[in-house]
Amino acid sequence: MEVINTNPNFKRLRRSMMFLNAQKPSLVKDPYVYKPDSIMLDLEDAVAENQKDAARYSLFHALKEIDYHGCERVVRINGLETPHWKEDIRVSVAGGCDAIRLAKTESGKDIKIVEEHILAAEKEFHRPIGSTLIMAAIESTKGMLNLYDICTSSDRLFGIALSGGDYTRDLQTSISKSGVELMGARQQMVITARATGRMCFDTVYTDLDDMEGFRKDVEMIKQMGFDGKSIINPRQIPVCHDVFTPTEKQIRWAEAVVREIDTKKAMGIGVFQLNGKMLDIAFYDGAKRTIAMAKAAGVYKGDL
Repeated sequence: MEVINTNPNFKRLRRSMMFLNAQKPSLVKDPYVYKPDSIMLDLEDAVAENQKDAARYSLFHALKEIDYHGCERVVRINGLETPHWKEDIRVSVAGGCDAIRLAKTESGKDIKIVEEHILAAEKEFHRPIGSTLIMAAIESTKGMLNLYDICTSSDRLFGIALSGGDYTRDLQTSISKSGVELMGARQQMVITARATGRMCFDTVYTDLDDMEGFRKDVEMIKQMGFDGKSIINPRQIPVCHDVFTPTEKQIRWAEAVVREIDTKKAMGIGVFQLNGKMLDIAFYDGAKRTIAMAKAAGVYKGDL
């Protein structure tokens, strides 16, 4: 059986991840027209308890029959405390989803359990071994305390995502416009993700009428180091992509940094000035990443 390399350090562009109720054909039939990087086909909160079987049926046929034109297809399954998650995994893998997002992840053990069932489903339905990746949704204070354990639990795990509503309920507070109640969690998630080579995604912004506030929120989490944001409406996609895609000015600077460091390194020079700014090798990886992101977004026209 074919085996896929599941190294999470392979990071495709995931600036936007749009939630869709997996049960509703009108939502899942053509979301690719809005060009999100990923779609989140939801079997959890969006689906009523007595409609889980119907949602799985809809999900399977959507995955098998709809061409999503390269858009990543992630399925949010129900948590391990429910009776639904095992069948959620079987149907998702049978349909050929790209990744599974586990709701309410609280430990590395949770991810290992999901991984075991994904592997069994890949074998059962003759899917390439390792082709189904995993996301972990962090929704509790316990999950936040176990971030390192979660992030190092599986090679299939490509990223972690904050679920702000559930997390703030666990904190016994609520989400505010300032987002101050989420700052500690956000920064800890980014730190742990970077330390373990995973990606990190921010929670949804629910006020669809406040696009100015949404842009400020996206700009803030981009500055904090996040890779992308969960969203709930197509209107939010252009803002996410605009903020997370390098500008022409940033690309030109990154090219200059890479070329200058390569030149100076060959000359045995470690520290130097470029356009009045002091640079050394520490700037190299960031510049290369900017160019890689520009290439992935289809906006790079250079030759590096």
